[in-house]
Amino acid sequence: MGLRISFDLDDEDLKHFQLIMREARKAAACMAPEDILAAAEEVLSDMDGASAPGFVRERLDKLRTLIAMLSDLEWRLPHEDGKRVLNALAYFAEAEDLIPDHIPGIGFLDDAIMIELVVRELRPEIDAYVDFCQYREELKAKSGSPVAVSRSDWLDNRRDALLSRMRRRRSKSRDRGLLN
Repeated sequence: MGLRISFDLDDEDLKHFQLIMREARKAAACMAPEDILAAAEEVLSDMDGASAPGFVRERLDKLRTLIAMLSDLEWRLPHEDGKRVLNALAYFAEAEDLIPDHIPGIGFLDDAIMIELVVRELRPEIDAYVDFCQYREELKAKSGSPVAVSRSDWLDNRRDALLSRMRRRRSKSRDRGLLN
């Protein structure tokens, strides 16, 4: 039988986590991007191998997505966007986090909370990357083999889809006589 525990973080709690993140970013500022990525991958590996509680496991894919956004050569985030994701991963590059990971049951609680906060902050970037990956998979399925797809290919496809939608809507409006 499981036990569900729920809690709310108020503004003061969130300010505390923001302070911790700022400190982690300062500490990671002198690190190479590859080192930040490696540290985040190590935390991910530790969480995988430590039989982390379910509330942590639910968030591991989110952390994987953030790492993949930076590692995916076809995605190639623009510098400023990549910097935002690296800043988000800075917390996981910090050796000492709020709750030591070796404490059974709650050791990864702070990591899970930080993942949630970071994901909330980076929702637009994550949504775009997931959309790009789906587009790439659809192309792969159509061709039957892996295809190289660039971010600009995806953007061109998205622009074409939006223009097509705009024309359809315009045609419907014209048919109803709204613009005549």
